[in-house]
Amino acid sequence: MGTGAMPSAEVHFVRRGQWLRAAVLGANDGIISTASLIVGVAAAAGSRGEILTAAFAGLTAGAMSMAAGEYVSVSSQADSEAADLERESCALREHPRAELRELAQIYVDRGLASDLALQVAEQLMAKDALSAHARDELGFNDETAANPILAASASAVAFAVGGALPTLAAVVAPHETTVVMVSVAALIFLALLGAIGAWLGGAPLMKPTLRVAFWGALAMAVTAGIGALVGRAV
Repeated sequence: MGTGAMPSAEVHFVRRGQWLRAAVLGANDGIISTASLIVGVAAAAGSRGEILTAAFAGLTAGAMSMAAGEYVSVSSQADSEAADLERESCALREHPRAELRELAQIYVDRGLASDLALQVAEQLMAKDALSAHARDELGFNDETAANPILAASASAVAFAVGGALPTLAAVVAPHETTVVMVSVAALIFLALLGAIGAWLGGAPLMKPTLRVAFWGALAMAVTAGIGALVGRAV
């Protein structure tokens, strides 16, 4: 590369953090929960109608539960961030010099000389004092700000898509092979989900893929065992 060439743009994945976490969690939960429910009912000697009814009911309830839970959780985070920003705004109005010294000290701790740190703090606060403190003192930024609607929507849609996959396997599987076919299909879907999530996040593929598949297999095995025991008992 010549001396005048510009370096290639770096690709960062932090902007995907919020929706990616919600989407992967929702799809993973949808696959595991629905597949485990199907396997549990099938292992309890449930009829085909009972299996599919449980699958669709679990899929719908799970998607709504994920959306509600994610919305409440992220809303609480957003409320906490808003309260912190309000306290910081009040401190900037009442003690501007102390806040200036505090911001400058943050830059000193990061390696700037004292005089330079003070100049940087003064210039940033002159432009937008609250944003400077939100970013460098509180660790807030627009790219990772809590967004309840986005998180809830991503979770609900992802859960529904994830839950639809083992449900489809149950629909097409012969009744006597439901447990095996749904379990195998769910493990394949989980492995693919782990690989896709790692790829979207810029991480190595193997470890996330094996991790997701292992915990999915464990969940289905436990549910199938409990379903078989309950089926015999009743």
